[in-house]
Amino acid sequence: MDRTENPERQLAVLEYTNRVSGLRRPPSEEKLKPYLLMQQGNPGAAEEAARIMERAAEMNWSADALRGAQYLFAGMAALAVRFAVEGGLEAETAYNARDLYIRRMDGCRTPEEVTALLREMFGFFTGRMAALPRERILSRDIALCTDYIDAHLYRPLRITELAELTKRTPGYLSTLFRKETGMTFTEYLMTRRTETAMNMLRYSDYGAAEISEMLGFSSQSYFIRCFRKLTGKTPAEYRRERRETEEGPAENLIKEETREGGERNHD
Repeated sequence: MDRTENPERQLAVLEYTNRVSGLRRPPSEEKLKPYLLMQQGNPGAAEEAARIMERAAEMNWSADALRGAQYLFAGMAALAVRFAVEGGLEAETAYNARDLYIRRMDGCRTPEEVTALLREMFGFFTGRMAALPRERILSRDIALCTDYIDAHLYRPLRITELAELTKRTPGYLSTLFRKETGMTFTEYLMTRRTETAMNMLRYSDYGAAEISEMLGFSSQSYFIRCFRKLTGKTPAEYRRERRETEEGPAENLIKEETREGGERNHD
Protein backbone atom coordinates (compact mmCIF):
# COMPACT_ATOMS: atom_id res chain seq x y z
CA MET A 1 0.00 0.00 0.00
CA ASP A 2 1.24 3.51 -0.84
CA ARG A 3 2.38 5.53 2.19
CA THR A 4 -0.17 8.22 1.38
CA GLU A 5 -3.01 5.71 1.78
CA ASN A 6 -1.88 3.82 4.88
CA PRO A 7 -4.01 4.98 7.84
CA GLU A 8 -2.00 2.99 10.40
CA ARG A 9 1.23 4.70 9.32
CA GLN A 10 -0.47 8.10 9.34
CA LEU A 11 -1.82 7.63 12.87
CA ALA A 12 1.53 6.38 14.16
CA VAL A 13 3.34 9.45 12.82
CA LEU A 14 0.73 11.89 14.12
CA GLU A 15 0.94 10.32 17.57
CA TYR A 16 4.58 11.30 17.89
CA THR A 17 4.55 14.61 16.01
CA ASN A 18 3.64 16.43 19.23
CA ARG A 19 3.37 13.42 21.56
CA VAL A 20 -0.39 13.95 21.89
CA SER A 21 -2.70 12.85 19.09
CA GLY A 22 -5.98 14.47 18.11
CA LEU A 23 -5.22 17.92 19.53
CA ARG A 24 -5.56 21.13 17.55
CA ARG A 25 -5.43 24.78 18.50
CA PRO A 26 -8.73 25.87 20.03
CA PRO A 27 -10.78 27.93 17.58
CA SER A 28 -11.79 30.94 19.66
CA GLU A 29 -9.56 33.92 20.43
CA GLU A 30 -10.57 33.69 24.08
CA LYS A 31 -9.19 30.16 24.36
CA LEU A 32 -6.04 31.21 22.54
CA LYS A 33 -5.36 34.03 24.99
CA PRO A 34 -3.25 32.17 27.60
CA TYR A 35 -1.04 30.65 24.89
CA LEU A 36 -0.49 33.95 23.13
CA LEU A 37 0.26 35.70 26.43
CA MET A 38 2.66 32.92 27.37
CA GLN A 39 4.36 33.13 23.97
CA GLN A 40 4.86 36.88 24.54
CA GLY A 41 6.29 36.31 28.04
CA ASN A 42 3.28 38.02 29.68
CA PRO A 43 2.80 36.92 33.35
CA GLY A 44 -0.99 37.10 32.91
CA ALA A 45 -0.86 33.81 30.98
CA ALA A 46 -1.03 31.65 34.13
CA GLU A 47 -4.26 33.21 35.39
CA GLU A 48 -5.87 33.07 31.94
CA ALA A 49 -5.03 29.36 31.76
CA ALA A 50 -6.49 28.79 35.22
CA ARG A 51 -9.72 30.55 34.17
CA ILE A 52 -10.16 28.11 31.30
CA MET A 53 -9.77 25.21 33.72
CA GLU A 54 -12.18 26.75 36.23
CA ARG A 55 -14.82 27.51 33.57
CA ALA A 56 -14.63 23.94 32.32
CA ALA A 57 -15.22 22.69 35.87
CA GLU A 58 -18.27 24.94 36.22
CA MET A 59 -19.75 23.37 33.09
CA ASN A 60 -19.86 19.99 34.82
CA TRP A 61 -17.55 18.49 32.21
CA SER A 62 -17.38 14.98 33.63
CA ALA A 63 -18.80 12.66 36.24
CA ASP A 64 -15.15 12.26 37.28
CA ALA A 65 -14.03 15.86 37.87
CA LEU A 66 -10.41 14.91 38.57
CA ARG A 67 -10.11 12.89 35.38
CA GLY A 68 -11.69 15.71 33.40
CA ALA A 69 -9.23 18.21 34.84
CA GLN A 70 -6.32 15.92 34.00
CA TYR A 71 -7.48 15.46 30.41
CA LEU A 72 -7.80 19.22 29.96
CA PHE A 73 -4.38 19.75 31.57
CA ALA A 74 -2.78 17.31 29.11
CA GLY A 75 -4.37 19.09 26.15
CA MET A 76 -3.36 22.53 27.39
CA ALA A 77 0.17 21.31 28.07
CA ALA A 78 0.45 20.05 24.49
CA LEU A 79 -0.71 23.40 23.10
CA ALA A 80 1.57 25.33 25.45
CA VAL A 81 4.54 23.38 24.11
CA ARG A 82 3.46 24.04 20.55
CA PHE A 83 3.18 27.80 21.08
CA ALA A 84 6.43 27.90 23.07
CA VAL A 85 8.39 26.12 20.33
CA GLU A 86 6.84 28.30 17.62
CA GLY A 87 7.82 31.33 19.72
CA GLY A 88 11.46 30.28 19.79
CA LEU A 89 11.89 28.00 22.83
CA GLU A 90 14.17 25.04 22.18
CA ALA A 91 12.02 22.00 21.40
CA GLU A 92 13.97 19.69 23.71
CA THR A 93 13.51 22.07 26.64
CA ALA A 94 9.79 22.43 25.97
CA TYR A 95 9.09 18.71 25.62
CA ASN A 96 11.19 17.79 28.67
CA ALA A 97 9.32 20.33 30.81
CA ARG A 98 5.93 19.22 29.49
CA ASP A 99 6.72 15.56 30.22
CA LEU A 100 7.74 16.34 33.80
CA TYR A 101 4.58 18.36 34.45
CA ILE A 102 2.44 15.53 33.03
CA ARG A 103 4.11 13.13 35.45
CA ARG A 104 3.44 15.51 38.33
CA MET A 105 -0.17 15.87 37.19
CA ASP A 106 -0.64 12.12 37.61
CA GLY A 107 0.00 12.62 41.33
CA CYS A 108 -2.71 15.27 41.78
CA ARG A 109 -5.64 14.16 43.91
CA THR A 110 -8.14 16.99 43.35
CA PRO A 111 -9.13 19.29 40.45
CA GLU A 112 -7.83 22.21 42.51
CA GLU A 113 -4.36 20.64 42.64
CA VAL A 114 -4.46 20.20 38.87
CA THR A 115 -5.38 23.87 38.42
CA ALA A 116 -2.57 24.97 40.74
CA LEU A 117 -0.10 22.87 38.76
CA LEU A 118 -1.44 24.37 35.53
CA ARG A 119 -0.67 27.85 36.88
CA GLU A 120 2.84 26.72 37.76
CA MET A 121 3.41 25.18 34.34
CA PHE A 122 2.26 28.30 32.49
CA GLY A 123 4.40 30.39 34.82
CA PHE A 124 7.40 28.26 33.94
CA PHE A 125 6.85 28.52 30.17
CA THR A 126 6.09 32.23 30.41
CA GLY A 127 9.36 32.85 32.27
CA ARG A 128 11.30 30.94 29.65
CA MET A 129 9.63 32.85 26.82
CA ALA A 130 10.28 36.21 28.51
CA ALA A 131 13.99 35.36 28.67
CA LEU A 132 14.22 34.75 24.91
CA PRO A 133 15.31 37.44 22.47
CA ARG A 134 12.28 39.10 20.87
CA GLU A 135 11.38 37.31 17.66
CA ARG A 136 8.67 37.73 15.05
CA ILE A 137 5.49 35.72 15.69
CA LEU A 138 4.39 33.62 12.73
CA SER A 139 1.85 35.16 10.38
CA ARG A 140 -1.47 33.43 9.76
CA ASP A 141 -0.28 32.03 6.41
CA ILE A 142 2.93 30.52 7.80
CA ALA A 143 1.20 29.24 10.97
CA LEU A 144 -1.30 27.49 8.69
CA CYS A 145 1.58 26.01 6.70
CA THR A 146 3.42 24.72 9.78
CA ASP A 147 0.23 23.13 11.12
CA TYR A 148 -0.38 21.47 7.75
CA ILE A 149 3.19 20.20 7.56
CA ASP A 150 2.92 18.64 11.03
CA ALA A 151 -0.31 16.88 10.06
CA HIS A 152 1.18 15.42 6.85
CA LEU A 153 4.76 14.51 7.71
CA TYR A 154 4.14 10.92 6.70
CA ARG A 155 3.77 11.70 2.98
CA PRO A 156 5.50 13.74 0.26
CA LEU A 157 4.86 17.50 0.46
CA ARG A 158 5.62 20.33 -1.96
CA ILE A 159 5.50 24.09 -1.62
CA THR A 160 2.87 24.17 -4.38
CA GLU A 161 0.49 22.28 -2.11
CA LEU A 162 0.93 24.87 0.63
CA ALA A 163 0.54 27.68 -1.89
CA GLU A 164 -2.83 26.26 -2.88
CA LEU A 165 -3.78 25.92 0.78
CA THR A 166 -2.99 29.57 1.55
CA LYS A 167 -4.05 30.92 -1.85
CA ARG A 168 -0.61 32.44 -2.38
CA THR A 169 1.88 31.99 -5.20
CA PRO A 170 4.67 29.46 -4.56
CA GLY A 171 7.32 32.15 -5.00
CA TYR A 172 5.73 34.55 -2.54
CA LEU A 173 5.10 31.79 0.01
CA SER A 174 8.67 30.47 -0.26
CA THR A 175 10.06 33.94 0.43
CA LEU A 176 7.68 34.53 3.35
CA PHE A 177 8.35 31.09 4.79
CA ARG A 178 12.10 31.66 4.86
CA LYS A 179 11.72 35.17 6.24
CA GLU A 180 9.58 34.05 9.20
CA THR A 181 11.08 30.65 10.06
CA GLY A 182 14.70 31.27 9.06
CA MET A 183 14.56 28.11 6.93
CA THR A 184 13.48 27.14 3.47
CA PHE A 185 10.36 25.00 3.16
CA THR A 186 12.50 21.90 2.51
CA GLU A 187 14.77 22.60 5.50
CA TYR A 188 11.78 23.13 7.77
CA LEU A 189 10.11 19.92 6.57
CA MET A 190 13.28 17.90 7.22
CA THR A 191 13.68 19.51 10.64
CA ARG A 192 10.12 18.66 11.71
CA ARG A 193 10.47 15.11 10.42
CA THR A 194 13.71 14.75 12.36
CA GLU A 195 12.18 16.23 15.54
CA THR A 196 9.29 13.78 15.22
CA ALA A 197 11.79 10.97 14.75
CA MET A 198 13.45 12.09 17.99
CA ASN A 199 10.13 11.64 19.81
CA MET A 200 9.56 8.24 18.21
CA LEU A 201 13.02 7.09 19.25
CA ARG A 202 12.37 8.24 22.82
CA TYR A 203 8.82 7.03 23.32
CA SER A 204 8.28 4.09 20.94
CA ASP A 205 9.96 0.83 20.02
CA TYR A 206 10.02 1.50 16.28
CA GLY A 207 13.41 0.84 14.68
CA ALA A 208 15.30 3.48 12.71
CA ALA A 209 14.40 1.84 9.38
CA GLU A 210 10.68 1.86 10.25
CA ILE A 211 10.79 5.48 11.41
CA SER A 212 12.63 6.50 8.26
CA GLU A 213 9.96 4.93 6.06
CA MET A 214 7.03 6.22 8.15
CA LEU A 215 8.30 9.81 7.96
CA GLY A 216 8.85 9.78 4.22
CA PHE A 217 12.66 9.89 4.09
CA SER A 218 13.95 8.67 0.73
CA SER A 219 16.31 6.17 2.38
CA GLN A 220 17.56 5.14 5.79
CA SER A 221 21.01 6.55 5.04
CA TYR A 222 19.47 9.94 4.18
CA PHE A 223 17.45 9.80 7.41
CA ILE A 224 20.63 9.15 9.41
CA ARG A 225 22.41 12.09 7.69
CA CYS A 226 19.51 14.46 8.45
CA PHE A 227 19.30 13.20 12.03
CA ARG A 228 23.02 13.61 12.64
CA LYS A 229 22.99 17.10 11.13
CA LEU A 230 20.30 18.24 13.62
CA THR A 231 21.40 16.34 16.74
CA GLY A 232 25.08 15.50 16.22
CA LYS A 233 24.23 11.85 16.86
CA THR A 234 23.00 8.81 14.96
CA PRO A 235 19.45 7.62 15.77
CA ALA A 236 20.87 4.65 17.71
CA GLU A 237 23.15 6.89 19.78
CA TYR A 238 20.32 9.33 20.50
CA ARG A 239 17.92 6.58 21.62
CA ARG A 240 20.50 5.03 23.91
CA GLU A 241 21.53 8.33 25.53
CA ARG A 242 17.96 9.56 26.02
CA ARG A 243 16.79 6.34 27.62
CA GLU A 244 19.78 6.29 29.96
CA THR A 245 19.17 9.85 31.20
CA GLU A 246 15.43 10.34 30.58
CA GLU A 247 14.48 12.05 33.84
CA GLY A 248 17.62 13.99 34.65
CA PRO A 249 17.41 16.95 32.24
CA ALA A 250 13.75 17.71 32.91
CA GLU A 251 14.12 17.44 36.68
CA ASN A 252 17.11 19.78 36.67
CA LEU A 253 15.35 22.23 34.35
CA ILE A 254 12.36 22.71 36.66
CA LYS A 255 14.53 22.85 39.77
CA GLU A 256 16.69 25.53 38.18
CA GLU A 257 13.68 27.63 37.20
CA THR A 258 12.11 27.25 40.66
CA ARG A 259 15.35 28.30 42.32
CA GLU A 260 15.76 31.33 40.06
CA GLY A 261 12.14 32.33 40.68
CA GLY A 262 12.72 32.15 44.43
CA GLU A 263 15.82 34.29 44.18
CA ARG A 264 13.93 36.93 42.15
CA ASN A 265 11.15 37.02 44.73
CA HIS A 266 13.68 37.72 47.50
CA ASP A 267 15.37 40.55 45.64
